[in-house]
Amino acid sequence: MDTSTDVLLVTANVGSLFDNVGEIQNGWLQELFKAIHKYKPQFIALHFQEVGGKDYMVNMGNAENFFWLLESSEELKDYDRTCIYVDTQFQAEDSFTALGNMYFIHKTLKNVYQYDFNVKDFKAVLGQNKYVGCLDTVTTVEKEKFPKNFWPNFKWSRKGFMRTRWIIHNQGLDLVNIHLFHDASNLIACNASPSIYSANRKNALRYVINRLSDDRYTSLPFFLFGDFNFRLDTLSLVQHLCTEAEVQTVKDGSNEVQKIFCEEKDNDHQVLLHIEEKLFQYLHQALFREDNGRALLIYDKETTAFHDDIKEEDITFPPSYPYSEDYSKPTQYMNTRCPAWCDRILMSHSAHDVIHRGEDDEKTIVYNTVGTNVCMGDHKPVFLSFPLKTNSH
Repeated sequence: MDTSTDVLLVTANVGSLFDNVGEIQNGWLQELFKAIHKYKPQFIALHFQEVGGKDYMVNMGNAENFFWLLESSEELKDYDRTCIYVDTQFQAEDSFTALGNMYFIHKTLKNVYQYDFNVKDFKAVLGQNKYVGCLDTVTTVEKEKFPKNFWPNFKWSRKGFMRTRWIIHNQGLDLVNIHLFHDASNLIACNASPSIYSANRKNALRYVINRLSDDRYTSLPFFLFGDFNFRLDTLSLVQHLCTEAEVQTVKDGSNEVQKIFCEEKDNDHQVLLHIEEKLFQYLHQALFREDNGRALLIYDKETTAFHDDIKEEDITFPPSYPYSEDYSKPTQYMNTRCPAWCDRILMSHSAHDVIHRGEDDEKTIVYNTVGTNVCMGDHKPVFLSFPLKTNSH
C-alpha cells in the first residue's frame, strides 16, 4: 500500500517585514503557525527572499532575531531536526543573495537524508543544523548569485538561487529557493509585450532549470519556489483596461514618457488609469480581488515558455503583490505596481508525479496564500500543502 508524507512548502519575500519589524512580525508569525497547525506537515520547507530588507546593513540583526523566534517557537517544538541556511553576508557583494532556507522535520518522520554536494552522497539529518552568514563552505547547500551580465542595463542586486537536496522516505528531491529580477519601471514595462524585464527573468529561469538538470549531479524531481517577480503582460493589460478610454502621455524635455493617463471619453474625463515609473493607479482596484483576480490570469504568461520543464497547481488566490504595508489595510494593494502573482511554487514534471493524488485532491493539495486577511508586508507568502508519495525502493 502506498504511504505518503505530509509536506508544507512556503515561499515568502520578507523584505518589508524587516523594514517594519515591530508592526507586523508577530501577526506574520501567528499566520504561519496557523497554517502549520491546520495542515500538520511532517516536513516543512520555508524559503525566504530579501532577508534583512532594503536596509539590510542596519536590519540584519532583526532578521537573525526573527529566525530565532521561528525556530525556538512552541509551535515547532515537535520538529526535532532542523536545517537552516541564511545568507546574511552583505559585505560579499559578488555573492550576497539575501536568501534564507529553513527546514523542519517532525519527530514522527524517520529516514530523512540530506545531500552533501562536496562528497556527492546523502547523510542522515540529525539534530539542529544552522548556518547563518557566509555559506560558501557549507557543503549541504548550493548557492549562486546571478552574474551581472544577466541584465547589463540595470542595477545589480540580491538575486539568485539556493538549492538543497533531500531523501524523504526513499523519495529524492531538490528544493530550490529563487529570486528573479523585478520591474524597475512601470513605464518601461509598458513599452513592449513581453517586456524587457520579462525577457531577463526568462533568461535567468532558463539558466536555473539548466543548472538543476546539468551533469554535475544526478537529476532529481525539483520544487522551485520563491519570488519569481512574474508580472502580468503590462502592455496587453493596459490596452485592455483602456479600450474605451483616451490615452495621453506626458513627456519630459528629452522626449521620454514620464506619465501615462487613460481618461474616460465621457463622464467628465475621469482618469481610469495613471501610470508613472513607480505608480500604477487604477480606478477600479477591486478588479484585482474579484473572484481572486481570475480574469487577469490570461495576462500571466511568464511560465508559458517553460511548460516542457515545469508545472504548477492551479492558481485560485489573488495576486500576491504589492499589498499595502499599512497594518489596517491587509487586503488592499498599493498603487506602486500592477498587482501580480510574483510568489510561486513551480515543480518539474517528475515532482508533479510524486505528489500523491487521491480521489479528493482539493482537500489534500492546497495552493494558497498565508495571512489572507492580515498584513504580511507587501508580499503575501504562498504555500503548497500536499502528500508526498513514498518511494518503495
